[in-house]
Amino acid sequence: MNRTFHAWTRRALGTAALAALSLTAVGAHAQSWPARPVKLIVPAGAGAAPDVIARLLAERLSQTWGQGVVVDNRPGAGGIPGMSALARSANDGYTIGFVPAAMGTITPLVYKNPQFNPDTELTSAATIGISPLVMVANAASGINTLQDLARFAKANPGKANFAAPQPNSLPHLAGEMLNKAGSMGMTTVPYPAPPAALVGLMSGDVVMTTDGIPGLIGQIKAGKLKALAVTSTLRLPGLDIPTVAETYPGYEAIGWFQIILPAGTPTAVIDKVNADVNRIIMSPDMSARLNDMGVYPRADTPAAAREFFASQQRAMKKLVADLGIQPQ
Repeated sequence: MNRTFHAWTRRALGTAALAALSLTAVGAHAQSWPARPVKLIVPAGAGAAPDVIARLLAERLSQTWGQGVVVDNRPGAGGIPGMSALARSANDGYTIGFVPAAMGTITPLVYKNPQFNPDTELTSAATIGISPLVMVANAASGINTLQDLARFAKANPGKANFAAPQPNSLPHLAGEMLNKAGSMGMTTVPYPAPPAALVGLMSGDVVMTTDGIPGLIGQIKAGKLKALAVTSTLRLPGLDIPTVAETYPGYEAIGWFQIILPAGTPTAVIDKVNADVNRIIMSPDMSARLNDMGVYPRADTPAAAREFFASQQRAMKKLVADLGIQPQ
């Protein structure tokens, strides 16, 4: 086992131990809740990575609570339909949200009218896990490292194109952040979705793209893509891929998933959701399944989940400002 694996594990186990303390705070309200099915809003389409993970969790929560947990997909517009529906739901615990990083912290910054305010209308209950991105090049390009990419971009101005999967998505901003950190001068080519960006990369229209590990790992293992770096500050267990920060210190752009509830949800319900979610994601079989999908469980207390969300808000605000992105 390498040091990075132990670092990830210590963090998860340490926060899990703290989270376990919340069990003592569950009051009478939580003992009777849920008394009917719970709606789980997912601001992404059916079959997308967030939906797949949310349905795994929903199945386990249904078993734990003895009530159905019904997934309600609300895709589109940067997650606005789903996030606004969550924000306007009754705060009785019967509507909860499975929220990816971009919908929670980027959408409010890049849309003029996001239709929800995460600071006043929502509250984090639990963190499912961290989901780093991976930077990749076409294996046939001869670009094997970030240094190779920087050299190619600087030697071929106008020919080094970066495929941005969905404008203003986390992969797009992570690529722009790399472009700026390395002063590469790459031209950004927008694509409507990650699969289209991958087609552009494989056809040679672009030299680099970035996405979540699940969407790229098959092509990496098949030798069709070369993994240049991961966007977390630590190398990932089971993957011999350097971090961007090893070349450009201070770089970090991570995905994550949280369970978020309408503001004002009773504390006892939040504590129960937190304890049950933590128990599920840290179970050996669920943890292994999440790892296979490039998601590394992070069991937080509700307070730690809120602080993590706030820290990611600060990071995204700085990134959007640094890149000069204006709300549309």
